[in-house]
Amino acid sequence: MIFSRKRAGSGRNARDERAAESRLGPDTEEPTASTPARGPYDISEMSDDVQRLDLGSLHIPAVAGVEVRVQADPQGVVQQVVLVHGENALQLGVFAAPRSEGIWDEVREEIRQSLFNDGAAAQEMRGEYGTELRARVRTPDGITDLRFIGVDGPRWMVRGVFQGAAAVDPAAAGPLAECLDGLVVDRGQEAKPVREPLPLRLPREVAEQHQAQAAAQAAGASPDGSGEG
Repeated sequence: MIFSRKRAGSGRNARDERAAESRLGPDTEEPTASTPARGPYDISEMSDDVQRLDLGSLHIPAVAGVEVRVQADPQGVVQQVVLVHGENALQLGVFAAPRSEGIWDEVREEIRQSLFNDGAAAQEMRGEYGTELRARVRTPDGITDLRFIGVDGPRWMVRGVFQGAAAVDPAAAGPLAECLDGLVVDRGQEAKPVREPLPLRLPREVAEQHQAQAAAQAAGASPDGSGEG
């Protein structure tokens, strides 16, 4: 899907509304100080001691039962992040956004148009993360339901794609939603083109192991040096 820039006026509404809702007590219209806003959070907003996997621009909380699957190149640059719990999956992406406005509204429309061009109908629905996009697509494995969500933050946007039962029933997301709500974005201070994916990388020790395995495979040997190839 190719993203092209155009202006939108209400991109930050979903995150702001969710933050306001989460600060309200159950029986009051006044904000409560004890209940913080749900994530994804900007790194400047976080001060907790939750254990998270540091992938550079994304810090993913450790949640029981959730497997983090990362596709990376031989240099350790992460190209895809997918969280898996049972039959459900959540693919994550994070992108640069302007300081003055969010981009989810326009990105969502472009995703909808791309799906339409591929012969898949998509429907906008109001969800817990604001306006979501739901679609049913044909894949080599059969018909697959997808649920696209977007959260605009300060100079970034997180895009998530749910698959499995969580794509049609948000309540089925369970631990995957917990991961999303605890996600932290480290945008960095450097200027970046709008829509550019923010850099993701493997933790150093994992990257070193990944590079060693890639070098061993390139040399026709197994990672343990046994010479099997």
